[in-house]
Amino acid sequence: MLPIFIMTNKKRSKPPKQNDELLKGAFEENFPDFLRFLYPNADNLFDFSKNIQFMDKELLAIVPDRDRKKGKRVADLLAKVFLKDGTEKHIMLNTEIEGGNDVKFAERIYQYNYRIRDRYSISVATIAVYTGSHNQPKPSEYIDVILDTSVHFRYRAYHIFDHSEEELLAMDNIFAFLVVACQKALLEGKIPDEELGEDRLTIAKTLLRHDYDHDRIKNFLIFLKNFLYINDAEINRIFDEQIIQLSGGTIDMGVIEVVKKQERQEGLREGLQKGRLEERAKTAKLLREERAKAEAEKLESALNFKKMGVPVKDIAKGLGLTVEQVEKLK
Repeated sequence: MLPIFIMTNKKRSKPPKQNDELLKGAFEENFPDFLRFLYPNADNLFDFSKNIQFMDKELLAIVPDRDRKKGKRVADLLAKVFLKDGTEKHIMLNTEIEGGNDVKFAERIYQYNYRIRDRYSISVATIAVYTGSHNQPKPSEYIDVILDTSVHFRYRAYHIFDHSEEELLAMDNIFAFLVVACQKALLEGKIPDEELGEDRLTIAKTLLRHDYDHDRIKNFLIFLKNFLYINDAEINRIFDEQIIQLSGGTIDMGVIEVVKKQERQEGLREGLQKGRLEERAKTAKLLREERAKAEAEKLESALNFKKMGVPVKDIAKGLGLTVEQVEKLK
């Protein structure tokens, strides 16, 4: 099994959790191309005809409660994939929000590695993707030596500036455009919104030149518009109009966002309804248990009275039982 860790270090004007979730969703949506981006031989290595299964709950088990409460170490994705040779592997996507200078990051990645190996008895490959600035530390190994015992843990490391913007936009890979978005996100608040809007539009134009699945294009454009967030109605209007023109009218961001909002609201309603149904079922179960307990207690009392020689009819009348119920007691 092959879990892969990915670290994303981000500084944003929006709440970090929001960007972390956006990036996680983009990784999920484009996971095969993420693998193709990192491994040139991915199509010979992985069997992409089989579904990738994400296993977030299993991954949460390796994160201590104290770390989750701090809101720092969040292991986001564990993906089950298949290789061309038919074997089943696991790939891990680990997203963290850090200041970009965590001196213990390599040690923590090592901890994740051995915890997964220990808990699930699988071999673990680790990749760290750094999304900080040019001068962000990007360790690719963890070394620990004490007396005659040593640990030398090496893992794959990729930094979003390992490729230039020009190189990335020239690639035929959606994940490359995601990397450009990460580069541009570091400029939020440092350049005029108009310039950031042009950068966002450049990524969108490049994306639309490729013959990708229509739904994947729409989903990426939604990610792009929200990840490179611009709080300017006019800039966003221009972006939406450009997308309509470039897509030949097949993609209307305004309509898509309304539909997505409706889907989210419907999801909340379904969640609330499910919660109510579950609560009702729980209450009904408790009532059944209480009734069964009360009935058992009455039957036990009836048996005791019967042994004492109390007439069956009197027992039945006094405890609210039938004569047949009392007579059957032994």
